[in-house]
Amino acid sequence: MSRPVLWITRKLSDATEQRAARDYEVILNPEDRVYQADEIVAMSAKVDAILPCHSEVFSKDVAGRLSDRVRIIANHSVGVDHCDLPALQARGIVVTNTPDVLSDATAEIALLLMLGAARRASEGDRLVREGRWVSWSPSFMVGRQTTGKKLGIVGMGRVGLAVRRIVSGLGMEVHYSNRRRLPPETEQGAVYHDSVDDLLGAVDVVSLNCPSTPDTLNLMDARRIGLMRPGAILVNTARGNLIDEAALAEALRTRHLFAAGLDVFKTEPSGNAELALLDNVFVLPHIGSATRETRDAMGFRALDNLDAFFAGREPRDRLV
Repeated sequence: MSRPVLWITRKLSDATEQRAARDYEVILNPEDRVYQADEIVAMSAKVDAILPCHSEVFSKDVAGRLSDRVRIIANHSVGVDHCDLPALQARGIVVTNTPDVLSDATAEIALLLMLGAARRASEGDRLVREGRWVSWSPSFMVGRQTTGKKLGIVGMGRVGLAVRRIVSGLGMEVHYSNRRRLPPETEQGAVYHDSVDDLLGAVDVVSLNCPSTPDTLNLMDARRIGLMRPGAILVNTARGNLIDEAALAEALRTRHLFAAGLDVFKTEPSGNAELALLDNVFVLPHIGSATRETRDAMGFRALDNLDAFFAGREPRDRLV
């Protein structure tokens, strides 16, 4: 019996590609190039399954043109905003993702962004690297301390809960906003707010950990940024389109916000040139889940879903 043909759209971890080659007829992408819509459609005629990343966009148009041969799209990501799920479901294509395995790595980056923004890490790094650190005084590079402050988590899902856990050593009082209140045993003393608006003015740091949906597009617009406490810090490890970047830049220039820590942007790759010029922004190139351990775990989780599907079982992480 012939093995299913699997297209892995990007360069994944060695362990993932080796396991895939053991069990499937694999088409790899050693050059790690990004495939565009027409190329995705053309490749779909050659494969039974696709293992993509968020860089491959399965829009309504693309979903409608995919070959009938494609039976499953096993995403190498948690977020699936690059997939038009109703359109893929209408084609009878199963879609899965990789939850759980990247929560801790993303929470680590959220902590790094929060501390980097609060302690002016980008500004200090540039001073040293550019040879401009020529003096010291008690008023030099004074930042904000996060220990004992109030942290607001927007979206208390897997990553939000991991952020709550990882900041526990800082003694931060955790507040959160979520689609529904968590049970007490999960909440563990965190303060629930039934709206994002109510949360924003109650905390010193806001961490965005909610999914990208039509309802969360530009969630942090000028009005909501204005609701944040003067001198607050905004952290985003979720998706770039949660923030109105022009409004954020204005709030940082006027010092309504003390700083921001950003791992994601509306335009990726490249980010936002206006924000990158500001000293009070600590930026990273979307590396929230970029650890060796997490990359292996994500690849294996995607392959687990494929294995289950082709064995006639329900994939663990089926979305449609």
